[in-house]
Amino acid sequence: MHLFVLWRAASAAVLALSLGFALAPAISVGPALAQAAQPVGPLEPLEIATSKGVVPFEVEVARTNEQRATGLMYRKSLGERAGMLFDFEADQMVSMWMQNTYIPLDMLFIRADGSIARIAAMTTPLSTATISSGEPVRAVLEIAGGAARKLGIKPGDHVAHALFKGK
Repeated sequence: MHLFVLWRAASAAVLALSLGFALAPAISVGPALAQAAQPVGPLEPLEIATSKGVVPFEVEVARTNEQRATGLMYRKSLGERAGMLFDFEADQMVSMWMQNTYIPLDMLFIRADGSIARIAAMTTPLSTATISSGEPVRAVLEIAGGAARKLGIKPGDHVAHALFKGK
């Protein structure tokens, strides 16, 4: 009986700790998670001119430090023609990461003239490894992982959006 009581008490303690640990993230980040997964504003049209033709997108634009820091974190899906354009306001070296990002993304690093400098394809969800622009860029467009290849988007292609010179 003594062993059964100890086992039962230990089981109850383990269950309580397990539930506590399981619920703690939901309680502590629940509101932040809900807020982070919300769109940052109205969708804006963006087009990419490729060798196969023009590819239209509807994108959110991250203009503030808070919007850029949050990006597409906590999103569970992203349409093939959707994305987020990160405006860095001036040409600079940019490093991105995938922390708290649950879906693979293609990151298009874009110069001030709208030309694509580099594409980081199929980035790893939840990774804290940094992904560098490789050269100064004005913006980064994040789209669904694999979409760049599927749509024929390559470095050198041109992005048309009000953000870039010569729209």
